[in-house]
Amino acid sequence: MRITEAEDRERIKKLAPEKIMDLLFFQVRNLWRVDGFYFLGIEEKFGTEVATEIDANCWSSLAKIEAKELKRIFGIEKVERIATLLELLTNTSWALYQTKKEIEILEDKGIFRVSSCRIQEARLKKGLEIFPCKKVRFGYLKSFVEELSSDFEVLCKSCPPDKKREGFWCEWEFRKKI
Repeated sequence: MRITEAEDRERIKKLAPEKIMDLLFFQVRNLWRVDGFYFLGIEEKFGTEVATEIDANCWSSLAKIEAKELKRIFGIEKVERIATLLELLTNTSWALYQTKKEIEILEDKGIFRVSSCRIQEARLKKGLEIFPCKKVRFGYLKSFVEELSSDFEVLCKSCPPDKKREGFWCEWEFRKKI
């Protein structure tokens, strides 16, 4: 039996809204599980530096795809406001995976903080060291922002390997270019 995307959509539409949400977040977690398994395999065989380099390239490419798709889904041609940029960011797989995050929208900038990082906390549970994810995450966010609009930039305020600040794992600032 062949099943088309349209048929999948119809089948999923028939589910209760709560089940659709469960399915969505299950798939987001699965994406990150696969990422974690691949990363750990590469890290074990080739070391953290090589694994990080490969991870950074993958996530930078994915960020561009996510930005394009989110603009299409939400009918946005060009991002002109920080609030819009952060709205799109909160709908990325990375942001949806982070269950404890803070967003602050100010007049001239936006702040995105991850207070409880599932990735870092899973590594610590497994007895692994904190992953120095700044290179990966910065590349991802930079590519995401550039794909949305050339008017904005992202700055890393804190992210491992930086010393963990009280109350959050990483903090990113988004603002119009000067």
